[in-house]
Amino acid sequence: MKTFRDNENREWLVSVNVATVKRCRDLAGVDLMGAVGGDTIQRLIGDPVLLCDAIYAVCKPEADARGITDEEFGRGLGGDSIEAATTALLEDLVDFFPMAKRNLLRKALTKMYEMTTLSIRMAGQKIDALNPEEIAERYAASGELSIGSSE
Repeated sequence: MKTFRDNENREWLVSVNVATVKRCRDLAGVDLMGAVGGDTIQRLIGDPVLLCDAIYAVCKPEADARGITDEEFGRGLGGDSIEAATTALLEDLVDFFPMAKRNLLRKALTKMYEMTTLSIRMAGQKIDALNPEEIAERYAASGELSIGSSE
């Protein structure tokens, strides 16, 4: 079991088991079993609303006990809390599987984290290398940037 804190400083328990998988499928339309050989992880990471719906489905018994609706739950997720919730979900999902699949998924998850870190670092380097004056001069010289034109 993993935990994360939302933006309201509420701690949530993430526990993936058969009941959780069924609840996530029924309530959010997300098949957590698609993490093996499917596109579930890409769908979740690419759609923050779907991700939050899936995390809510996983945490629903706890949310119900606290009287927290799905909308209130969603208001508590943003920025770093989404990342923490995603990490908790993915890591507990990996732990759900039998050892052979778990080891394979752990490797895949580690590689995904490495690729994400590298992609962010490379994007940052490209942004740092931008020279706004040079870009503006290039646009002005090409005629694509017309300053003072009222047309």
